[in-house]
Amino acid sequence: MLLRYRSSLFSAIGALFILWTLLRNHGKIVSHVVEQYKGTVTTAIVKGPGFEQVPTIQIIDPLVVEVPKPQEDLFQAPPKAPIGPPTLIEPTIVSSRVTIHLSIHNPEATITGTFSSGTSTSTATSIIQDEFVKENAILGQEPSAGQIYGNTLKGVIGAGSHTESHLSVLKETDVWKSYSESKPLEYNPYPDYNSEVWNSKNKGFYVPCDGPDGPIKNILAFSGHSKVFEEPQIGSFSLLDIDSNLCFERETRLGLYGYAESFVDLISTGSLAGTTQHKRDGPTKIQWDDINWGSLQTQCVEKNTNRYLISEITQPFNEEIMVTAQNATSAWNSSKAKETNTKKRVLGTIVNRNKDDENEPKDHLAEAHLAKAAKAAVDAKQPFKSRTAIMLRSYSGKKWNDNDKQNVRSLITELALRSGGEYEVFLLVHIRNSTIAIENDADYIEALQKNVPKEFHDIAVLWNEAYVQGFYPLIPKKVTNVHQSQWLPVQIFALDYPHFDFYWNWEMDTRYTGNHYDLLEKLANFGMDQPRKYLWERNERYYIPSIHGSYNTEFRKSVEILSGKDTIWAPPKIANVIPTGPSPPVSDPAQDNYEWGIGEVADYISVAPMFNPNGTEWVGRNDVWGFDGRNDTPRRTTIITHSMCSKKLLDAMHTENLKGNHVSSEMTPQTVALLHGLKAVYAPLPIFFDRAWNGTSLNKWFNPGPKGESGISSDSPYGWGKEKRFLGMTWYYRAIPPGRLYNNWMGWEDHEIGGVEWEKIHGRPCLPPLLLHPVKNTENTKPGYSTKYDFP
Repeated sequence: MLLRYRSSLFSAIGALFILWTLLRNHGKIVSHVVEQYKGTVTTAIVKGPGFEQVPTIQIIDPLVVEVPKPQEDLFQAPPKAPIGPPTLIEPTIVSSRVTIHLSIHNPEATITGTFSSGTSTSTATSIIQDEFVKENAILGQEPSAGQIYGNTLKGVIGAGSHTESHLSVLKETDVWKSYSESKPLEYNPYPDYNSEVWNSKNKGFYVPCDGPDGPIKNILAFSGHSKVFEEPQIGSFSLLDIDSNLCFERETRLGLYGYAESFVDLISTGSLAGTTQHKRDGPTKIQWDDINWGSLQTQCVEKNTNRYLISEITQPFNEEIMVTAQNATSAWNSSKAKETNTKKRVLGTIVNRNKDDENEPKDHLAEAHLAKAAKAAVDAKQPFKSRTAIMLRSYSGKKWNDNDKQNVRSLITELALRSGGEYEVFLLVHIRNSTIAIENDADYIEALQKNVPKEFHDIAVLWNEAYVQGFYPLIPKKVTNVHQSQWLPVQIFALDYPHFDFYWNWEMDTRYTGNHYDLLEKLANFGMDQPRKYLWERNERYYIPSIHGSYNTEFRKSVEILSGKDTIWAPPKIANVIPTGPSPPVSDPAQDNYEWGIGEVADYISVAPMFNPNGTEWVGRNDVWGFDGRNDTPRRTTIITHSMCSKKLLDAMHTENLKGNHVSSEMTPQTVALLHGLKAVYAPLPIFFDRAWNGTSLNKWFNPGPKGESGISSDSPYGWGKEKRFLGMTWYYRAIPPGRLYNNWMGWEDHEIGGVEWEKIHGRPCLPPLLLHPVKNTENTKPGYSTKYDFP
């Protein structure tokens, strides 16, 4: 027995000695093992609700990352010239070594055979993000870094080179500017109203409308472009039929709207190639506080009433809508069902919420749409022109500056007045204090006067969260805030103003350097031209021309090959959701030759991808209430809610919210369009970066999904800790180039570029037609100012 115990004792001592040796040399051993499997790829399956399972790539690769150097050591400051210093993105500090079997992040970690799938995903994702930080830093040291900044009229190339259609909207002027060696051109991207061609396709007669000081004049632009803006790295000018060979300068762009009161107005024009003589008149000083933009828009529509089919609410719409209070898929709705036995007046509609009534809501909204469609079909060859509302999202406490006002004036003039009422601009103002009873006239007027400039009083519509909550009692109050429920006031607006066909949710801190009418008409045309086949799959990835090729041929075919039968053809079946969109013409998309959907107006248009948030680390991916629950409800997301919805889509969103079905703001219109079978289109907005990224790298960082999508993968750029990838682009909710480019364009210093003295040396900044976001605090900057943003 003694020998037996002695043997066991020796065995135990031997095991302990081996374990001690392993622990003492674990670094060398693990490094040796890892080196043999460097680059090994494993896959984890991520289930997308309502769809097939898809693999997520995980790369296991040891990487030693040095502690970040100070910014001044990482990048050498370039000379104070047109090319400014690059946007700096600080590398994330991570652990010095990544191993497989032993965690060095947790001092209490024990030795295990394998990582959990979550840890493995996190490790691989961290490594991939570190690779981006390193590549971004390397590009930041290249001479090409920052070349989008500091471009002026002195460096413009390609003057006079335009397509025939683009040339037809340009006319010569006799205007000379001291800062330019060439004359600007009058830019008139509007239809040839009342012409024979126009009359054959449109009903009614166009009547010109007056602006604040009489007949409306067109803005001016310079022919040509800066070399760095020749082709966007993401998106396309030519695909949207936007003339990229135009350079816009601040005075000739904003002079009509209050910038530089000495601006000289244009009277007459001639063909770009002609020799017509021109005249000018002196500047007109406008007292902007005396202008009533609401009255100007109303008068304009009245002059052109014969062109539009104004929506009419049918009589049944004023009857009671029976709303199902009990939603079997939502515990919250189930508990609240006991409380819903009240009637509430909702914008002319009485909503009856009775816990004992299980009937589906009567679709009077659909009846209204059918009635309007029947009237419009009377003369299809000469259709009525649609009307679109632009809702500028403002808020209480906003400090309005001159540039804010100039921007709003330009939107109203270019979209509403110049078009004869095709658009109408509103301010949708969020009153942050929910204790203010905006239903009370006195309180409403007081809030209006405190928060909206006088000239815009008649176009402002006020709301607060308490007001919105009263319309949608089945949505949890804790989420009826502007962040998670931004579309609720838009839906209410559409009920109050049903005479529009489309509604743009427009961010106040967005700026467009080109003509607003040209942009929105081109986006709408692109949406109408898109076939539905593989549309949802095209929507979920950034279009990178250098990788994807021609959008309508190579890109379309590659998406078809990658997606195969895993495509959205008809809306997925969801409990308590009755699709309002059209049914597919054939059951199998293979039988459709990219025909269904062409000529059909889009119900939703975004300027960024609609990605699948499932499988990503986007913070709002689980913000689902009602429907089929957060695990089983198919959904789509677009970052930045700047987008367009049709009246039909907003009504569907309203109906779902009445039932307690809700998703957070970035998912709302896309998800409802998906579940209702409505047409949603991502229009590839031209986007530039402050670094010379090649297409391969951009595709890796922005379309990292298993089939080339921007979402669905844990490597998605929208995940927590990965959004630094967006800091150097011209369109995201946090990005440095938009504000920096706009400041320089306005003549204000930013990153040692811009300002009076700088322009004396380098010239007047000009930009192609760019949609920029975010552009905040648009006022003259102080010396040494630099636009800054960052992400966790």
